Amino acid sequence: MAKSSRLVFSTDSGRMCPTCGQPAHQGPCPASNAIVGDGKVRIQRETKGRKGAGVTLITGIPLPATELKTLHKTLKKKCGVGGAVKDGVLELQGDQREAVLAALQGKGWDVKIAGG
Repeated sequence: MAKSSRLVFSTDSGRMCPTCGQPAHQGPCPASNAIVGDGKVRIQRETKGRKGAGVTLITGIPLPATELKTLHKTLKKKCGVGGAVKDGVLELQGDQREAVLAALQGKGWDVKIAGG
């Protein structure tokens, strides 16, 4: 960029990946083979911004987007609830922490219940 440019802020390229500098990816960065975060899968319950309805959030799963959707589908069937996948975070309706904990530990992941 030239010195005479008066550009202060631009949203032209959207969100950028902090690891590789490319446009944001769905799931972990393919340029990095390292596990994002500390390698723990966290399960938490949240009601904020949901009109009092609680959901179970699952974060930190080191899988690509297609495998995340498959895992999410199996967890929804196991718990008998609905949900969604948003930005690599799995959401399940209701308080499903104990069932999800048992299912993910069975897959061999280091799982932790976060929050209070």
